[in-house]
Amino acid sequence: MTWDCIVVGGGAAGLSAALVLGRARRRTLIVDKGEPSNRFAHGIGGLLGQDGRAPQDFYADGRKELEQYPSVEYRAGEVVDASPGFTLTLDDGSTETATTVILATGMDYRYPDFPGAAERWGDTAFHCPFCHGWEVRDQPLVVLDPSEHGEARVAMLKGWSDDVTLITETPRELRDGELVLHDGTTVPCGGLMMAVRLHQRSGLAAKLGAQPADPNHIAEDALTTELSATTAPGVFAAGDIAAPMPSVANAVAAGSNAAAAAVHFLLLH
Repeated sequence: MTWDCIVVGGGAAGLSAALVLGRARRRTLIVDKGEPSNRFAHGIGGLLGQDGRAPQDFYADGRKELEQYPSVEYRAGEVVDASPGFTLTLDDGSTETATTVILATGMDYRYPDFPGAAERWGDTAFHCPFCHGWEVRDQPLVVLDPSEHGEARVAMLKGWSDDVTLITETPRELRDGELVLHDGTTVPCGGLMMAVRLHQRSGLAAKLGAQPADPNHIAEDALTTELSATTAPGVFAAGDIAAPMPSVANAVAAGSNAAAAAVHFLLLH
């Protein structure tokens, strides 16, 4: 069987795309590795009707909603190879073909690596103040950013606290309530906003012929898209892999838009 669409990734963008495709009665396979970008966060910030909801509960409900659409199949697994046409190889060795593909694989968030950062990532260490600023409001906050964007991030974060410090060198350690600099100085820190770089998680897009955009202030190799379409006809992108501002709310909208674009493509082909 040739699927109308294979959705790669089952986070907010992928589930949203599969939902719209199911409602359009399109034969859809969604393949999900189970590693959404916000899996480290305690709650989703700024999503209407789901504010503060645990990500794992949000995604479980999304998968449950898909069960009412008989044309949609959810499969746990990973797409490990692909060829234009489109034939996708899964990690169990099986292959699936489709007329269109929606890439919703998310991105790797690369932030400065130092003791204490990883275990607090998605909580008191974060990159998006709209997602996490409310939870650390009115506390002493720190921005870690060596680039020319540091002062702008400080100005942004002052919407949540009057006490914001900019540092430009990677610290020695992040502890609960404080940041330790390399000279031993401690800086009060109820929340640490760090500049991140987003990188594609695999070479899947390139194998399908989708070209990346030029690097920008946050993403190294996000896909070039126009109305959700990549540079490869029949390949669409949604979520972090294409969106200029990563968030669950934007990912949900992007998934819906990508699905609609895929349906229009199917009508013409």
